[in-house]
Amino acid sequence: MKPTLEKLEQTYRRPLFDLIQESRRVFLEFWPKNEVQLCTLLSVKTGGCSEDCGYCAQSAHYDTGLKKQSLMTVDEVMPVALRAKENGSTRFCMGAAWKGVREGDGKFETMLETVREVGKLGMEVCVTLGQLGDNEARKLKEAGLTAYNHNIDTSPGHYAKIVSTHSFQDRLNTIASVQRAGISVCCGGIIGMGENETDRLRMLEVLCSLDPEPESVPINCLTPIAGTPLENTPPVDVFELVRLIATSRIFLPRAKIRLSAGRDRLSREAQALCLFAGANSIFYGDKLLTAANPGVDEDRSLLESLGLAPQPPQPAQPEPAAAA
Repeated sequence: MKPTLEKLEQTYRRPLFDLIQESRRVFLEFWPKNEVQLCTLLSVKTGGCSEDCGYCAQSAHYDTGLKKQSLMTVDEVMPVALRAKENGSTRFCMGAAWKGVREGDGKFETMLETVREVGKLGMEVCVTLGQLGDNEARKLKEAGLTAYNHNIDTSPGHYAKIVSTHSFQDRLNTIASVQRAGISVCCGGIIGMGENETDRLRMLEVLCSLDPEPESVPINCLTPIAGTPLENTPPVDVFELVRLIATSRIFLPRAKIRLSAGRDRLSREAQALCLFAGANSIFYGDKLLTAANPGVDEDRSLLESLGLAPQPPQPAQPEPAAAA
């Protein structure tokens, strides 16, 4: 049974330690091993995007000083993917800054070949290519894609304040095409874009309503970019972040909850609390598309301190330990 907004609110507003205790119980039921999924994210086409997402350095609508980069070739991507695997990543994610892809387009064909080649390394393969339809999703599935990332970003009510060049329903339509193709959905959002806590729970309500539920849920904290409309937005309170992670874990127990953008602004202690509360995936590497990220050595030190190991490739969602 899908949770109502009222139920999400009741859970989210519990005393923090009670909330974390419950999220930890759920977490250990489905994810009993001390493991974290390590993902590497590469921008394979940077800047010049036609969309006006108010948080994004890559939008052509804003002067952010970002240097544009055309679509990388397969030969350019593969050394990066191999290095990510050697560093311990088990999922390789590739993002392209454009509105969407269409079957038969040369750039889409290049991405299909890249997916096929990266898949040969034995890692999970994820892409975020903007909007797509059933035919494009089917082609990606045939190429061996593990997951497609398409975040809903925020609540339906707040979405139009962040983006005007496409709608919240456009996001849901792409997610539906991905699901019909049998590809796992990686879908989450960004907090700290001027929304309130109820907006975040309405976003979580939508995520919980997806059928099937998302395989992974990235929770990003806004990284304010100079030149974008959100450049002066204040940072999110860390306890609000922990509450959202814990609530997400309780209601999406099978999902990999990914502590994503903005992690470089969190202390080691704050990251540890997020991981204890239910996050079990991080982006691993010095850069996230265009934003900074903690370095590999820094992350290795953190994981070692916490007694956490890289999770092996595991595209399938788990069942409770008692049912195993």
